[in-house]
Amino acid sequence: MNDVALLFNSITLLYNEWPSGVGEAANGICGHEGAGTVVAVGSNVKDFWQIGNRAGIKWVTSICHRCEFCTNGQDECACPKQQNSGQYCVTDGRYATKIPDGVKDEEAGPIMCGGVTAYVACKRSNVRPGQWVVIPGAGGGLGHFGIQYAKHMGMRVIAIDGGDTKRDLYFTTCADITSKVLKTTQYGAHGILVFPSTNAAYESAPHLLRPGGTMVCMGIPKNTNFVVGATPALLCVKKLNVVGSITGTLKEVEEALDFTARGLVHPVLTYGGLEDLDRLCADMRAGKLVGRAVIKVAS
Repeated sequence: MNDVALLFNSITLLYNEWPSGVGEAANGICGHEGAGTVVAVGSNVKDFWQIGNRAGIKWVTSICHRCEFCTNGQDECACPKQQNSGQYCVTDGRYATKIPDGVKDEEAGPIMCGGVTAYVACKRSNVRPGQWVVIPGAGGGLGHFGIQYAKHMGMRVIAIDGGDTKRDLYFTTCADITSKVLKTTQYGAHGILVFPSTNAAYESAPHLLRPGGTMVCMGIPKNTNFVVGATPALLCVKKLNVVGSITGTLKEVEEALDFTARGLVHPVLTYGGLEDLDRLCADMRAGKLVGRAVIKVAS
């Protein structure tokens, strides 16, 4: 393993900030985005890998390959027998991802989860080329990926974030975001990708949408409240769609990597070693980290 990405959901897992029922145990073990080089090949995977290939590991490390979800060609990530990354960096050779030429290890690692999550969110929004999508948390790990994927999928992007460290990514400041979005889009956005794990992001999201718009939920707030941000009346009258989204399939990871292989999508990276882990975690929790942090575990 050469490079491992640090992501906010891992931080919330580490500090027990996920609601009950999401994490299996307290003080979870972080890390599930990584990339490296194959140095040996076992007899059972010689048809899949050769020494020198570059491989990426993901949140989902193994599936059963037999259930309805594994065989429907749509969402094997719902496999009830899936295995996830944890204490040891072990993945099924059939479910690891080959990294294409033109994609560096430090770029591939963050795409294994954060990048593909943002890419799939863009797909699930059903926003078509030329239509508007709003991305709150745009300077964060998922948000800055979302901006790039949405742009290259032909969407018109409104990026929202705060804090001095992310100011340089944006062109204007705004005191009343809702009014500005509605004025810019005329009737509201066609879609909004809720990446932040905050109640405020969920409470404001439906009010930024036009009738028939879609709210894609990905951030997981640390409380257990039911937060959608809209009354049933608003949902009904505006005919809003609320959908959930999480990570991506093996095929979708390949699609997300292809954007980088073609020179279109590149993560904004902050580098560090294992000795920098505590500092990077603190910066991420404080909202000071722009883009993704990558831990170099091998030279």
